[in-house]
Amino acid sequence: MRSHVSSASLPPVLLSRPFSNLRHSSRLLPRFASILSSSSISPSLRSSHPIFPLLKLTISISQLENTETKRRRGEGQEPEESKKKKGTRTEAGSSSSSSGMGIDYYKILQVDRNAKDDDMKKAYRKLAMKWHPDKNPNNKKEAEAKFKQISEAYEVLSDPQKRAVYDQYGEEGLKGGVPPPAGGGAGPGGATFFTSGDGPTVFRFNPRNADDIFSEFFGFSSPFGGVVGGTGMRGGSRFSNSMFGDDLFGSSFGGMRESPMESQRQQKAPPIENKLPCTLEDLYKGTTKKMKISREIADISGKTMTVEEILTIDIKPGWKKGTKITFPEKGNEQHNVIPADIVFIVDEKPHDSFKRDGNDLILTQKISLAEALTGYTVHLKTLDGRTLTIPINSIVHPGYEEVVPREGMPIPKDPSKKGNLRIKFDIKFPARLTPEQKAGIKKLLPP
Repeated sequence: MRSHVSSASLPPVLLSRPFSNLRHSSRLLPRFASILSSSSISPSLRSSHPIFPLLKLTISISQLENTETKRRRGEGQEPEESKKKKGTRTEAGSSSSSSGMGIDYYKILQVDRNAKDDDMKKAYRKLAMKWHPDKNPNNKKEAEAKFKQISEAYEVLSDPQKRAVYDQYGEEGLKGGVPPPAGGGAGPGGATFFTSGDGPTVFRFNPRNADDIFSEFFGFSSPFGGVVGGTGMRGGSRFSNSMFGDDLFGSSFGGMRESPMESQRQQKAPPIENKLPCTLEDLYKGTTKKMKISREIADISGKTMTVEEILTIDIKPGWKKGTKITFPEKGNEQHNVIPADIVFIVDEKPHDSFKRDGNDLILTQKISLAEALTGYTVHLKTLDGRTLTIPINSIVHPGYEEVVPREGMPIPKDPSKKGNLRIKFDIKFPARLTPEQKAGIKKLLPP
């Protein structure tokens, strides 16, 4: 009985080098070809594992390189690799291949050749909105052409496989400028793989519809239209960074991920809001609160499990009722849904002595009529535990307020500054007076 191939059967370089460098290891190509043609590989493994199409593409690219190099030498032209070794310098954003590269996708997106995925997204977002035909009704023909070019450039440069082929062979190589062998089949993401028996596989790219790319990126088909309903992605997944990692035959089976355009279409779950009760002392001095939450998380296989988590909230001095504290994407994880934000909203508990009015504190003191007329001393304990003694020397009439500067709530933007303490009075009048008391008051308070 034959044993099927394992990761040990592959050259070590395959496990450590990125795909873009494999084709330069020409001494390993016979080994790759031997593995591909080996009868020890089971048909199910050959058809299901993503490494074999990539190996075929590597061998094909190397063979095409060798053919092109021989042709150039036969015509007396210097191979590109020789030029590079002599120190030919390429400016950022320009093509490193021959002048026959065709369309310069980097120039169209206005990015350099070292641009990262985020740079591609920013460039596409800006240019697609600028040149969308609906935004250019007076110049629609030119806008449609530019919009198509921008979309095609983004589709190529945002996909590592298409970008690698384009960087090496340009637009003509990407779109099948080199005549493929007979036969063929459709591949993911607008690519076509042509095969001939057990011969090499050749990559060819067919651009997708520009409107489809736009709607998948933005979530709507027109800058002035509504949200588009759930149209499926008509493209392939891309390999994860672990494709050529240590566990080649293990991690790469689960190493598929959504394309950037598909992730843009994900809907985010609505925020989950919770009240956060705080005392006036908490909001005066500041404090730390720890909130325990339970949430569902999903592992790589899609299975969910419930976990508990402690969220720490730092209450700042002077915060007001209604202040929101947001913990991004701390809600339950679900397939194809961005987790909800957890939002805590400050709620102020009633206080026995004080009420808050903006940055001011209000204290209402009950006094008798005699105290209102003859004077009174207010003794109070502040929110931070100090004792204040405030003499009232003025006659207290209905509506009178005694204002104590800088004894109110801290101002959030500058807690060293505070509002005022405003003391109001509730004057208790006597229910009745004797004739003698009335006569005495008339003597003391003449008309």
